[in-house]
Amino acid sequence: MADKKQAEDEGRGWHWRNTMKTVRFFSFDARAGIFVALLLVHFRIWTLCLLVLMLMIFYLLERRGLSFPAAMRSLRVWFIGTKRPGWIWTRRRKLQDTGS
Repeated sequence: MADKKQAEDEGRGWHWRNTMKTVRFFSFDARAGIFVALLLVHFRIWTLCLLVLMLMIFYLLERRGLSFPAAMRSLRVWFIGTKRPGWIWTRRRKLQDTGS
């Protein structure tokens, strides 16, 4: 009986390992839902075109195996470049808990 219950729970996706999955809006990342809400609030041709464009971008990102945050990091590296300048000594991180 317990094996049957465990199989049902895993089949429904209620297992604790599934808690880190990305939230989906139909078959897209849930962040695309912002543009759907924008379309519902302000229904114009240009917002419809923006929605279609963003859904295509999200689809292409997922085809390349990138999540939205990973794509933003990749875009940042592309703009800035791979070489980072060193921090000057005044802006380096310092220990916060130095004691009394």
